[in-house]
Amino acid sequence: MITLLTNIKELLQVRETSISKVSGSEMAVLPSIKNAFLILKGNLIADFGEMKNLPEIKADKVIDATGRIVLPAWCDSHTHIVYAGNREQEFVDRINGLSYEEIANRGGGILNSALKLNTASEEEIYEQSKLRLEEVMHLGTGAVEIKSGYGLTTEGELKMLRVIKKLAENYPIAIKATFLGAHAFPLHYKENKAGYIDEIITKMLPEITKHKLADYIDVFCETGYFSVEETEKIMEAGIQYGLIPKIHVNQFNSIGGIQAGIKFKALSVDHLEVMNPEDIEALKGTETMPVALPSCSYFLSIPYTPAREIIKAGLPLALATDFNPGSTPSGNMNFVVATACIKMKMTPEEAINAATINGAYAMGLSETHGSITKGKKANLILTKPVSSYYQIPYAFGSNLIESIFLEGEILA
Repeated sequence: MITLLTNIKELLQVRETSISKVSGSEMAVLPSIKNAFLILKGNLIADFGEMKNLPEIKADKVIDATGRIVLPAWCDSHTHIVYAGNREQEFVDRINGLSYEEIANRGGGILNSALKLNTASEEEIYEQSKLRLEEVMHLGTGAVEIKSGYGLTTEGELKMLRVIKKLAENYPIAIKATFLGAHAFPLHYKENKAGYIDEIITKMLPEITKHKLADYIDVFCETGYFSVEETEKIMEAGIQYGLIPKIHVNQFNSIGGIQAGIKFKALSVDHLEVMNPEDIEALKGTETMPVALPSCSYFLSIPYTPAREIIKAGLPLALATDFNPGSTPSGNMNFVVATACIKMKMTPEEAINAATINGAYAMGLSETHGSITKGKKANLILTKPVSSYYQIPYAFGSNLIESIFLEGEILA
């Protein structure tokens, strides 16, 4: 199947040779071709260029993209899409003055989601989760990471990871699975934290490895959750079982989690709402990707990741949704890109780079996703007619997507 897109107003994120990520001032550069063509063969990008250089080709399908922008599908490297029920009441509680921490201390938050998940069947969880996955696909996401972490029991965590695996098998979207058993301490381990960590290491990890259910291991390294010492112990165990660390750090406090992630060569450190100069300095010269989650800041009314300071330091930055029932019940990457521009003062070029090529890096997908490069997956966004790509973050409340291509096929 050969698909030809012609007269593309502007083809964004064009990379002749594959790169893994962009950092610092490079983030402000978004290579593009105006009045372009794009050829897809099967599920891969085959060729592209200016219309004047369009080769003779017999295409099975020709799409006239006059007035439209084409860019790589979004790469969302941090989500919790698999969960049961919702936490609408906590939303109202926050409106009435309770903080995220206060709600958690009353048995809400992650523990509330764990209760709902462990009382739901695997099929119920799958049916709920597939609707969320379908929604984000139609919003332009072409690769997504999904975490466990609402089981907080061996069977609950395995149940979540089996659902993630089933989603990956049934949908034409790249899905990476992350084991987040260390999301919170379950109530029955409240006075025996070492006991729960032992269950993670001696019971959960062997089963996850046996059934090949995860690519990454995550820990919520935060005051009131997992200490730096506990985080390091869990990361080290995960590495021994072949899992690469990706960790939650610096959401409410800076306690040394970034440094712990770097020590264990974490692929990414995510959240980063609270950063001090030492945290930024520690990331320099590393291969660890900082990941910002602006929708979480928006929903919880907490500080935004200091993108300008991070980029000024010469570092890369990725953007993700944090889609979850408690702090970000949205998987809309278009809103994430807009919010990064509006609230974090990222330029549209920086935000699009952060949501495509750098997001792919944060999932280990740089070789196949995140840019318009020959041989990469044909996962694309075709916009409606727009004045320029600046309209994507500018018109933050509008749906500017006309079509989504996943694996070379238009999403119905």
